[in-house]
Amino acid sequence: MSKFELKLPKMGESVAEATLTAWLKEIGDTIEFDEPVVEIATDKVDSEVPSEKKGILIEKLFKVDDVIEVGQTIAIIETDEVEPQNNTIIEEDNSQENFEETNNEISSKEDLVEEITESLEKSAKVVIESDHTLNSGKGFLSPLVKNMIKKEGISSEELSKINGTGKDSRITKNDILSFLSNRNVIVDEPIKSNTNIIQPEKLNASDFSDEVIEMTKMGKIISQHMTNSVKTSAHVQSFIEVDVTNIFNWRDRVKSGFESREGQKFTFTPIFIEAVAVALRQYPMMNISVSDDKILLKKKINIGMATALSDGNLIVPVIKNADQLNLVGMAKSVNDLASRARNNNLSPDDVAGGTYTVTNVGVFGSIMGTPIINQPQVGILAFGAIRKMPSVIETEEGDYIGIRKKMIISHSYDHRVVNGALGSKFIKAVKDHLENWNSNREI
Repeated sequence: MSKFELKLPKMGESVAEATLTAWLKEIGDTIEFDEPVVEIATDKVDSEVPSEKKGILIEKLFKVDDVIEVGQTIAIIETDEVEPQNNTIIEEDNSQENFEETNNEISSKEDLVEEITESLEKSAKVVIESDHTLNSGKGFLSPLVKNMIKKEGISSEELSKINGTGKDSRITKNDILSFLSNRNVIVDEPIKSNTNIIQPEKLNASDFSDEVIEMTKMGKIISQHMTNSVKTSAHVQSFIEVDVTNIFNWRDRVKSGFESREGQKFTFTPIFIEAVAVALRQYPMMNISVSDDKILLKKKINIGMATALSDGNLIVPVIKNADQLNLVGMAKSVNDLASRARNNNLSPDDVAGGTYTVTNVGVFGSIMGTPIINQPQVGILAFGAIRKMPSVIETEEGDYIGIRKKMIISHSYDHRVVNGALGSKFIKAVKDHLENWNSNREI
């Protein structure tokens, strides 16, 4: 037999560590090839680490909530394979000089086998007892979802009432979180309309004490990431007003044809991201990152788009080589990443490698925002709500007041390396691209 070291794999260019959020296997459990062993979380995405070998889990090297660096060993798995010694295999020591020590190990292994047997029997019992919950006609359940169901004690009756939003109506992590957030909500009966008096017994039955809500693991990581960003970068903001009347009318004209042809929605987001990609080509010093006292000029334009999740958190999937996509490709990439983000189906690579970030605060009704830079980038753009505004319109015959559709763009940038001139010129380039939109353009 040999021992395999399960290590934290590389999860993207900018991801150096992850937090262990749950063990999916216990000591003594049998692990199949490619079966998830632990659940981890970064500031970008939740994921599972599968085993590269089949065997038995014999040692855990980290606890829940521990931070693990990429390349560190998470667990030891005993396998039946006999392999040459390398970075991931620990061979048994059978040297003559350790003969006496080996005899002691034999006794220890006999004890270990007995412990493993007992553990397997207990595991089998747990599986039998919980089988009615995990096999309640809801189709495939991922190990992460199964673990949440067991941990929260969700009954088969409760599980049957959860509507899956994943592929083929699969129940996702976000579906479980949404169910749990409403699980203990009690709605009191309304007070009858023929009385204006609050009944004392009703008042006493109510609980007016403050509720303590535990932050989610992703929420804690995002909180730390944002705090570190404010401490790291000297945040400065510039704002500019953009007339998007032509774009608004053009989109109204082409969106139904696009949606019937492609089977997808055509939103403003791909239009805005295209404008940012064009501006980044024009001003490449906005497409940089900072490492100590050095500036790293990025050759690829990879634009992250902040996406709201059902649990209130944000995630930033990345559109790779955004400047190389036409508008159709951009729209499809935006829709695909947004859909998979909401269904918790993003891979670590989907959220890695971003060089600049955009966020659309207008979808929530905000006219502008001052977003925090997504480290190690140096800028982030916020698009505000599109509103009808009275405007001065200049013509050859003279000026007049008219109704135009406008929005405000907010640009937060790192004043350590981006001065006000560059920060302002950059959003002016975004504005120019949007205001000079070709109304005869086809998609």
